Amino acid sequence: MFTQRKTWLSGVVAGLMMAASVTASAEEKTLHVYNWSDYIAPDTLSNFQKETGIKVVYDVFDSNEVLEGKLMAGSTGFDLVVPSASFLERQLAAGVFQPLDKSKLPNYKNLDPELMKLIAQHDPDNKYAIPYLWATTGIGFNIDKVKAALGADAPIDNWDLVLKPENLEKLKSCGVAFLDAPEEIFATVLNYQGKDPNSTKADDYSKGATDLLLKLRPSIRYFHSSQYINDLANGDICVAIGWAGDVKQAANRAKEANNGVNIGYSIPKQGALAFFDVLAMPTDAKNKEEAYQFLNYLMKLEVIANISNYVFYANGNKASVPLVDEAVRNDPGIFPPDDVRAKLFTLKVQSPQIDRARTRAWTKVKSGK
Repeated sequence: MFTQRKTWLSGVVAGLMMAASVTASAEEKTLHVYNWSDYIAPDTLSNFQKETGIKVVYDVFDSNEVLEGKLMAGSTGFDLVVPSASFLERQLAAGVFQPLDKSKLPNYKNLDPELMKLIAQHDPDNKYAIPYLWATTGIGFNIDKVKAALGADAPIDNWDLVLKPENLEKLKSCGVAFLDAPEEIFATVLNYQGKDPNSTKADDYSKGATDLLLKLRPSIRYFHSSQYINDLANGDICVAIGWAGDVKQAANRAKEANNGVNIGYSIPKQGALAFFDVLAMPTDAKNKEEAYQFLNYLMKLEVIANISNYVFYANGNKASVPLVDEAVRNDPGIFPPDDVRAKLFTLKVQSPQIDRARTRAWTKVKSGK
């Protein structure tokens, strides 16, 4: 009886050890990704898991500030994150990312060399980051409601549409939203005022740009970096300072719903901000090999082209462009022509003094006081 019990217990122990081994193996095949909301195709993660057996635990955010807060706090629990390149530069100085081993990324050859040069301004020698998607910050608008409020000659290709107080006051009743992205909004306003969008003068933020934003504030319904997508699509707001791909998503959702809402997007003639979102690996990443597999997977031509087709953002993979839907790659709001690209500007890392001045000014703008 004792022998039988001992044999039974040995079997149980062996079974538990095997189960533990299987569990450990399953845990090793997990990847934790932190990305922007509405920023990937619906089948990307499931297809990756089918191909590799790696389960992706996927979380989302809607502002660089939220991501930066987690990165600076340490122990993020993420293996890959997606900051904008200008934020990456500041985060590199804080040592939150690890350099990438390009030998583990055979699809690296597909990347756009011109885009890599631009990103290298933030990430010297492209040592820490892989380009994901890029776009502009412009104006999303309900074509019919804006014309009803401002007439057939509404300045839809001009920042006057949303940065001229008398125009915004007329649009107030149909709903106005601004991104909750202080760096981008201040840069946009400064450029509109004929100043350096990356001004190093504190007064340009605390007085010049803030004075204008406070005049606009009574007409702004809310500041948010993702809510405006559905609100534009549903006709709940009529204009937003937003990201090109998000506005295109709103237009597509309205079209699919057949709700009669017609959404347009413009890159104003005064110029606009261009931003580049990149993939980077935090220093505390625990699943590095899985992260490399996912990075390489995203650089497959058909994978990244499918993402661009779904989210309406240009990608950093030059070789994939022929696979992007013609309607997307020929859309000047997504792939701007050369004359428009010539007027685009990017964000630069600012001094702590300017960061503080901008933060105080943004708090004042949002509160309206």
